[in-house]
Amino acid sequence: MPTNGFNRALKLQFGLINYDSRYLTAEAFGFKVNASGVSMKKKQIWTLEQDEKDGQVVFLRSHLGRYLASDKDGKITCGAEKPDPDSRFLIVPQSDGRWALQSEPYLRYFGGSADYLSCFAQAIGEQELWAVHLALHPQASLLSVARKRYAHLSASDGEISVDSNIPWGVHSLVTLVYLDGKYSLKTCDSRFLSNDGKLVKENTNTTSFTLELKSGKLAFKDIDGKYLTPVGPTGTLRSGRCSKPGKDELFDLEESHPQVVFQAANKRFVSVKQGVSISANQDVETDMETFQMEIDKESKKSMFRTNGGSYWTLVTHGEIQSTATEVEVNTMFDIEWRGQRVALRASNGKYVCTKKNGQLSAVSDAVGADELFLMKLINRPMLILRGENGFVCHHKNSNTLNANRSVYDIFSLIFNDGAYHVKNGEKPEDFFLEFLEHGRVAIKSSDGKYLRGDQGGTLMGDGTNVDVSSLWEY
Repeated sequence: MPTNGFNRALKLQFGLINYDSRYLTAEAFGFKVNASGVSMKKKQIWTLEQDEKDGQVVFLRSHLGRYLASDKDGKITCGAEKPDPDSRFLIVPQSDGRWALQSEPYLRYFGGSADYLSCFAQAIGEQELWAVHLALHPQASLLSVARKRYAHLSASDGEISVDSNIPWGVHSLVTLVYLDGKYSLKTCDSRFLSNDGKLVKENTNTTSFTLELKSGKLAFKDIDGKYLTPVGPTGTLRSGRCSKPGKDELFDLEESHPQVVFQAANKRFVSVKQGVSISANQDVETDMETFQMEIDKESKKSMFRTNGGSYWTLVTHGEIQSTATEVEVNTMFDIEWRGQRVALRASNGKYVCTKKNGQLSAVSDAVGADELFLMKLINRPMLILRGENGFVCHHKNSNTLNANRSVYDIFSLIFNDGAYHVKNGEKPEDFFLEFLEHGRVAIKSSDGKYLRGDQGGTLMGDGTNVDVSSLWEY
């Protein structure tokens, strides 16, 4: 999805739940489709794609990259590698938030249960209704399409304001909480948005919204059938008067990149306060000392973006400045994970060091005290982890954690001198976060082992190396 925002809009991925509380499932064998899944795992996740010429027409792509289709007799297949005329569907949203899916060429409705799925119903009944369970990671930035501004917690006003130019800092983090087919918006201080714009501690029917899609954008409908919209000069987020979503009621969810603060060996914070030079010379953390870490998908190298939108870059004589407006080779840095500290290597192969005057320069061949930095993640006070097979959540009847659930636990993350305490009951233990891939983190315990999900879905602390089982969306 194109976006005019600061970051990439998230692809809409979801599970579809039928009247029998079973998920639409794409089987690998023979590209068969059924509605037998009891929870949302990989096979139950569908990606919504829109027709570029007709925004009302959608395609549903399975985890195998194949498209759901219906022929004129209502027979369902999911084997086509490219969308064809039979894979064109229309979404018909219902008042309770569920969808009916209508074949665009044949105007029949898709429904059924277990192995008996067809697209032949002439009218919408209970069997043709599907609840939508978003599968994307629930922590994101929320962009108003009309205002081109981001939502953020305004603690002093006790509201969510939609007036930020960029999604900067912890207050711009929104967590979507899914319960019984409805969604709630949770702020970074663990309060819920009520439809009157107030922030409350409890999740009730006034904090529950049904999700609607319009041209690939999201709208949030409250219990009275009205939609969330930014109101007034600060864009207070609350339900407006509209009972039909227009541009003012539409939002994009954008990927929330990690934002970090660096402290150098001189105990000062790295900052852009003094102009273009990146320098460790500040004693307090503000937006000027906060940098967005963006990881290149191919090279796995990191870029650091300032709150003005520019990137750190290597210039002549090894100096690091914030003058780059585009990503290129000199804006890429390798991070070396050294327990409680990190070292950064620039594109000239040299390590970044802190000079006597605080200036950062990539001039060192080896790592000593001046080349080490404390790096603190500031925009995940609540941690939600999703692995290759699902979310991390407590096992119902035991003390273990599962790593294959469609529901998630929210863990408190507390920073401790380069390590983190992941708080969820037990005594705190030090973990190290290693941001190794775009959107993925590895979590290492103090004994050097990585957290991983095993084949049976249990969270284990015995990983000796980083692979798909030990990388987590966060």
